[in-house]
Amino acid sequence: MDAAVAKKPKLCRFFFPLEKQLMLFPILILLINQASKMNAEDGVMEELASEKEAEESHRQDSVNLLTFILLLTLTILTIWLFKHRRVRFLHETGLAMIYGLLVGVILRYGIPATSYHKKTPPSCSLEEGPVSTLLLNVSGKFFEYTLKGEINSREIHNVEQNDMLRKVTFDPEVFFNILLPPIIFHAGYSLKKRHFFRNLGSIITYAFLGTAISCFVIGNLMYGVVKLMQFLGQLTNKFYYTDCLFFGAIVSATDPVTVLAIFNELHADVDLYALLFGESVMNDAVAIVLSSSIVAYQPAGASTHTFDATAFFKSVGVFLGIFSGSFAMGAVTGVLTALVTKFTKLHCFPLLETALFFLMSWSTFLLAEACGFTGVVAVLFCGITQAHYTYNNLSEESTKRTKQLFEVLHFLAENFIFSYMGLALFTFQNHVFSPIFIAGAFLAIFIGRAANIYPLSFLLNLGRRNKIRGNFQHMMMFAGLRGAMAFALAIRDTATYARQMTFTTTLLIVFFTVWVFGGGTTPMLSWLHIRVGVDPDQDLQQCGDNFLLFQGDGTTPEVSKTKQESAWLFRLWYTFDHNYLKPMLTHSGPPLTTTLPSCCGALARCFTSPQAYENHEQLRDDDSDLILNDGDLALTYDDTAITAKGASSGGADAGWGVNGKRSSSTSEEALEREMNQEFLSRSTRLVFPIEDHA
Repeated sequence: MDAAVAKKPKLCRFFFPLEKQLMLFPILILLINQASKMNAEDGVMEELASEKEAEESHRQDSVNLLTFILLLTLTILTIWLFKHRRVRFLHETGLAMIYGLLVGVILRYGIPATSYHKKTPPSCSLEEGPVSTLLLNVSGKFFEYTLKGEINSREIHNVEQNDMLRKVTFDPEVFFNILLPPIIFHAGYSLKKRHFFRNLGSIITYAFLGTAISCFVIGNLMYGVVKLMQFLGQLTNKFYYTDCLFFGAIVSATDPVTVLAIFNELHADVDLYALLFGESVMNDAVAIVLSSSIVAYQPAGASTHTFDATAFFKSVGVFLGIFSGSFAMGAVTGVLTALVTKFTKLHCFPLLETALFFLMSWSTFLLAEACGFTGVVAVLFCGITQAHYTYNNLSEESTKRTKQLFEVLHFLAENFIFSYMGLALFTFQNHVFSPIFIAGAFLAIFIGRAANIYPLSFLLNLGRRNKIRGNFQHMMMFAGLRGAMAFALAIRDTATYARQMTFTTTLLIVFFTVWVFGGGTTPMLSWLHIRVGVDPDQDLQQCGDNFLLFQGDGTTPEVSKTKQESAWLFRLWYTFDHNYLKPMLTHSGPPLTTTLPSCCGALARCFTSPQAYENHEQLRDDDSDLILNDGDLALTYDDTAITAKGASSGGADAGWGVNGKRSSSTSEEALEREMNQEFLSRSTRLVFPIEDHA
């Protein structure tokens, strides 16, 4: 019985008359088709929703980029108006920040708040921090979610506005990999090396020692401010000593772009310009390496934020390793570009030549970052190397193209960053405003700048013949603006409470220094009685105190005791560069076959180009005149002037004959013979316009 009952369902499953089976078959097919249609419609609806979302996202991204382009366009038109009206109280970077602030206010408060949901979001507790990627399995389908960022608890229901503000907040890597390289490269490529090397010792002192002093002074002062905030109960989260030093490092990066633009427009004193420009270029590189070294400070054991001698010296080693490695990488890339442009016929195709130059220069930054070095240092020294060597190998059209290309990129990138600064004050969602910390930071940067400029200037003046006068020191103190580099370093990491407070304070410091100090540059120049309207070349000819005094009786000239013995190291480098590196990497300079020993004949013939033999007067580039040379020795007698060209970088060398052979006398000896032949009967003053100031 049980077996019969058990078999009954099986018999009933199949025991249907044939005509009933034929009647049910169309109904089954209809149900299957209907289910398939519904699934297909669901898939189509999902695809349409996805396409609509992608289209909406694309449209929003286009609007965001259009906003920045309109900001830059408006800035350019206002700059033209200011230049036309000769208005100097506000620089283009300050204008860009103001326009960015206005757009930020509109985006933050002008868009109505809407909500996609009214429910309270579910809560959960994680032992570790939130993961960047979340993988979910929903009914057999896997979905990947990425972390967009933290949302302010007061704005939890305003999903649409949060998404919009997040879209106009760029990834910090955009600043480092796209916007910073053309700014830094342009600084090195457009460097006026004559005045830079003339003050090289002072520039290096301010950039390296001064930046370190400023970092530690600001860091220690801010640590005192943090302790005060803890005592007053104003600190809501952890803020370590290393965070204070990191803040000191990033705000020690000066960017006096406003001051330098006004200096350039008014033709202010060239030595002051060289000191400010050289310091700002070099200390940007020092500040970023210093900040990386502070981040690398990791004491062993449980106390990770206490002083540890081993970790300290490790950080010093990291600083030296990163800086030297980045310097070497930038120089090597510049040398490779020079060799490629020298031994190929790329000069016949200026477009290809310019494109290769651009890509090699930009890749230096990315290569250094990929290898763990600092791209800012690498691309800076790549620019200096390209200007010194590769520039000589480029065609005339490419020299103009490369200078104009990087000048335009520098202008657009810098103004874009300053526009974004104004925008970020309202669109960045995790600002931490602390009045005590902000007030302490302003006081600390002034004290740190003073501890940098005045003591080092005093020490430098002990060894300088051309002293850094008091008004120069006051102007350098006043011109310590903060700008793009400080902002880029601050926004790169805003994950913790300390870094968010650092970013907010840095942003306010940039605003204040650009608007107040930048706008007050012209009145300060007048108040400090600093020269304007100076011709750099003419000023260079008048700056030398070194001279040879020829007696009227024909005796041997007296050599001033202040002749450039102190520049022996740089003269040694110049001789090596002029005799070996320039001929090897460019078509300039004497042929290597005349400078290298005979055992290196094959190497000399390999690296010496035919142009080195064909050009009796060596190729010369306008920006490659180094100050560390024998100089243009100018003899003035009544209305008669006799000039013996000294060896200058990239220029004709008086010590080389037309056949590439070294002549038996130097430029000084040639000048002495000429003087003895024509002017021994009258008293004459020979001026050496070249002087080592550092």
